[in-house]
Amino acid sequence: MAPELFLKRLLVGGFERVFELNRNFRNEGISVRHNPEFTMLEFYQAYATFEDLIRLTEELFVSIAKEIAGSMTLSYGGEAIDLTPPWRRLTIREAVMAHGGAEPSDVATLAGLQSFAKKKGVAVDLNAPYGNLLVEVFEEVAEAKLIQPTFVTGYPLEVSPLARKNDQDPSLVDRFELYIGGRELANAFSELNDPADQRQRFLEQTEKRNAGDDTANPIDDDYVRALEYGMPPAAGEGIGIDRLVMFFTDAPSIRDVILFPLLRPQR
Repeated sequence: MAPELFLKRLLVGGFERVFELNRNFRNEGISVRHNPEFTMLEFYQAYATFEDLIRLTEELFVSIAKEIAGSMTLSYGGEAIDLTPPWRRLTIREAVMAHGGAEPSDVATLAGLQSFAKKKGVAVDLNAPYGNLLVEVFEEVAEAKLIQPTFVTGYPLEVSPLARKNDQDPSLVDRFELYIGGRELANAFSELNDPADQRQRFLEQTEKRNAGDDTANPIDDDYVRALEYGMPPAAGEGIGIDRLVMFFTDAPSIRDVILFPLLRPQR
């Protein structure tokens, strides 16, 4: 669970900028990148957009690099990472094409994605909706290849139930994920503040949850009620502190930066 909906209630209450360093818990597998308990920095800013947070994120990482390394170039996993802004931007479809070898027709439709996934032999759910399948394919064929700082944008609406729709293409949302060294370090978006739209998306998420999708958001009637009072236009971001420390210390595993990591049972 995460404090996102509670922090956004503070925006409704009149706080224009809020942040929290918090512990998150997710029932996910254990790997060099995942621990069920992890630390997150979350912050929200009224009257900002995800574009504002792109600039803020660049400034934040650059200032950390200068403070602790005195350089804009750091070594991570044997790669020289250049943090000099502006950082590369790719839509999620462009990333699949640039790093997965897909053609425009492969990422344009559900049938095209299914065909591409079969051809690549990647382990994805071919029965998933278009947006979910696009993200799964991206994670399989492109994510690990995003070594230099890259903002991935153009996320589908289906996988972003709390994000504002894009004005030009309402099938997408105003969102980015930051990748460095082949790993996601941050996730941000312009916040959805329309209570009717939010309630409808919660209902759709509830249907997915009832169908067995444990990652779907349960409906939060109290949060929708808060939006009805009025939340200003805003943007929010979450940065994984453990992965951030991994990057700046060149640590290969998340277990190296957590004092008491959860380990698999000894056999």
